[in-house]
Amino acid sequence: QVQLEESGGEVVQAGDSLRLSCAASGRTFSSYRMGWFRQAPGKEREFVARTDTSGTSTYYRDSVKGRFTMSRDNAKNTVYLQMNSLKPEDTAVYYCAARSGFYGTTNPSSYNYWGQGTQVTVSS
Repeated sequence: QVQLEESGGEVVQAGDSLRLSCAASGRTFSSYRMGWFRQAPGKEREFVARTDTSGTSTYYRDSVKGRFTMSRDNAKNTVYLQMNSLKPEDTAVYYCAARSGFYGTTNPSSYNYWGQGTQVTVSS
């Protein structure tokens, strides 16, 4: 089992950068595939990025490609989401999630553990 806690969300202006962190508890963090998701008011939760257990393979939704970078540090039990060139449409609560499966997926229902979320607000 793993517990997740996101941090780093805040109010920024369009074009700014922000780095989100997700700290995990437990000694088996390196065995989990990790994902970032977001949910804007009135919308469904959507996939943002995912990485494999080592962090060498990453995958992004089209709208964030080239702007967002997901990474992980297994020694620190932490996963990151570096967000550059932020846009107002990036405004949402951002969640990290852990999955114990054998393959990567963008489906939120396939992730076993979730953090409580951190709010990112991008003003125009």
